[in-house]
Amino acid sequence: MQRQLADLDLIGKYATFTADVYIGCALVMFGVYPLLLATVAKVSPLQFFKGAWPAIQLAFVSRSSVGTMPVTQKVIDRLELTVYAEALTPHRRGTEVTVVTEARLADELVWESRSGYLSRHTPRTPTAPATPGPSPSAAPGPSPAAAPEPALPAAPEPALPAVAEWRLPADLGRRYGAASGDRNPIHLYPLTARLFDFPRAIAHGMWTVARCLAEAPQPDPAHSVHSVRADFRAPVLLPGTVTYASDGAAFQLRGDGGRVHLTGTTTPTAPEAATGGRS
Repeated sequence: MQRQLADLDLIGKYATFTADVYIGCALVMFGVYPLLLATVAKVSPLQFFKGAWPAIQLAFVSRSSVGTMPVTQKVIDRLELTVYAEALTPHRRGTEVTVVTEARLADELVWESRSGYLSRHTPRTPTAPATPGPSPSAAPGPSPAAAPEPALPAAPEPALPAVAEWRLPADLGRRYGAASGDRNPIHLYPLTARLFDFPRAIAHGMWTVARCLAEAPQPDPAHSVHSVRADFRAPVLLPGTVTYASDGAAFQLRGDGGRVHLTGTTTPTAPEAATGGRS
C-alpha cells in the first residue's frame, strides 16, 4: 500500500512538472511575445504571427557545403558574405527554394553553401489549355495532348553498413538551440511542435549533419573534406534512437524499421588543392 502511494506521489509530481512546462510555453508564446511585439517593436502581434507563420513552417530539404581553399580563424572577420535565393522548384509537398551563401576573401570564393528549404502547401496542378476535340470521323487513339503517365517511384537507396547507434534525449533541440540561436518552436517541446503538425519535437537538421560528420573517419590533412552534400528525408523525433551508417564516402541516418532520415556524401580534397597547388 505504501509503495502504491509513493508511486502515485511520484506520478503526481511528474504531472505537475509537465503541466508547469506547458503553462510556461503557453505564457511565453501567447503572453510575453505578443507583449514585446506590441510595446517594444510596435507591431501588431496578430499581423506578425500571420506573416511569420509561413516562414516558421519552412523545413530543410537539402544542404551542400563546398570549401575551395583553407580558411583560418584569423581571416574570418575579413570575409565578405553574399546570400541570395537562386531558384523555386516544385515539390510534391509544396515549393522548394534554394538559398545560396558565398564567402569571399579578397574577391576570391573560399566557401559556398546551398540550402534547400521547403514551403509546405498544396501543390497546384497545372492545367493544359483547352484544345478542340477530334471530329466524329477521326480514328480512335490517344490524343497528342494526353496527360503523361505518372512516373514510377524511385528505387529505395541501398542500406549502408551500421557504424553507431545514438540515443537522442528529449532536450536535444533546446540544448542545440541555446548553442546555435535557432529556437524554432518545432525543436523545443512537444506542445510547440504540435502547432506545426509534428507529434513531438524534432532534431535540428544541421545538428544531424554535424553529428554524422563528427562520427565519420577523419581524413589525413592532405585529403581533407572538400564538399558535403546532405538530403533530409524525414524528421528525427525526440526523444529517439537512430543508427548512423556509412561506407566511407556516403552516410545515412536511419530510425526504427530502417526508415531513412538523412543521406549524404563527402568529397575529399585532392592533395594539390589542399596545399593550394604548392609543393
